[in-house]
Amino acid sequence: MREGTKPGPRRWALGLVVASVFLALAGGAGFLVFVAMLDRVERDPPGSADAIVALTGGAQRIADAIELLARGFGSRLLITGVNERTSREEIARLSPGQRQLVECCVDLDYRARNTAGNAEETRRWVRENGFRSLIVVTSNYHMPRTMAELDHALPHVVKVAHPVVTGAGGPSGWWGSLSATRLLASEYAKFVLVAVKTRLRGAADAETAPQERPRPVDGLARR
Repeated sequence: MREGTKPGPRRWALGLVVASVFLALAGGAGFLVFVAMLDRVERDPPGSADAIVALTGGAQRIADAIELLARGFGSRLLITGVNERTSREEIARLSPGQRQLVECCVDLDYRARNTAGNAEETRRWVRENGFRSLIVVTSNYHMPRTMAELDHALPHVVKVAHPVVTGAGGPSGWWGSLSATRLLASEYAKFVLVAVKTRLRGAADAETAPQERPRPVDGLARR
């Protein structure tokens, strides 16, 4: 190309194709890594925490969180993102035999409408109660995005993931199910957007946030 001339339409088109192919390959590779990192098996947390937070989106999430509370993995439970038409009575029915525990030790958040809202309401609840450590309960495919939001909202709180594994959207054999593939692909795209958003805002927040270090927590920080 001679000096002073501009690339022709063909060169622009070729460059666009190459860039598109590169982005597609990078996105595909990232998606496969994302799926490979998802938990396939539910495991007990390594120890207890101050409290437990469960994000709505499936009955199994709530049942698992109440079970963890009953087994002493936390002193109090926040269920965030509860539908305004869902009563405490309905929540209690998900865990027969734990009605008294639900009445005394479970808080319901009706304000959050999405994962970012869940993180905001969790931050409010944590600060009101002075908690320093959390066990986080949500579906395995939703956990990466949830932890990204919570790490941004509560950077000085110890967080332990407790992913709930169900058949819907499970990472095993997803390629054989169009609905599972769509769910995982959608979740991956949302996770990437949240990761970019929190990284861009993280540096500014770090300059203004007080410098704290999470205190050791029995059964978690010592492991």
